[in-house]
Amino acid sequence: MLRRVYDWMLGLAGRRDAEVWLGVVSFADSSFFPLPPDIMLAPMCMARPEKALRFAWTCTWTAVAGALLGYAIGYALFELIGQPLLSAYGYQDKFAEFAADIKANGFWWMLAFASLPIPYKVATIAAGSVQMDLVTLIVASFLGRGARFFLVAVLIKRYGEVAQRLIDNHFEKLAVLFTVLFFGGFAVVKYAL
Repeated sequence: MLRRVYDWMLGLAGRRDAEVWLGVVSFADSSFFPLPPDIMLAPMCMARPEKALRFAWTCTWTAVAGALLGYAIGYALFELIGQPLLSAYGYQDKFAEFAADIKANGFWWMLAFASLPIPYKVATIAAGSVQMDLVTLIVASFLGRGARFFLVAVLIKRYGEVAQRLIDNHFEKLAVLFTVLFFGGFAVVKYAL
């Protein structure tokens, strides 16, 4: 099944509206959606390496826009939307402690969450709930998300053929590794923060 999703995403890169969908996924990931845009970004960059940097830029600016929605959820709609969303993802228990950390060291927390494969939506909602400075949120989001997405794009643009062979030859192992890292990020948020 994962192979079919991967192949579908590679095929999607050739569609006229692929970049729009990449932006939608990236926007949603920063505020409410459980899957990161990297799942779509990497295959799109492999299929169209000449557009890799453009795809990274699309992911970056739409992720920052999505971070503003996450902030708005935390700031103005926390009880109505934020708490149920955090509960659905299993983050409710440690959220107050995490929000206090963001209030104290917001830029560094936001930069870390924006850069790492852990759920950024939790950080953006927390930033809104503690009324973090918006400029700080935007700068940290651009730096962290930009670094993450451009790293993926540059590596694939540079080593795309090697990466393609690696994925084709070891897809199942890489899928397991990605799944472990993905859910490990959720576990870090839930238990360590």
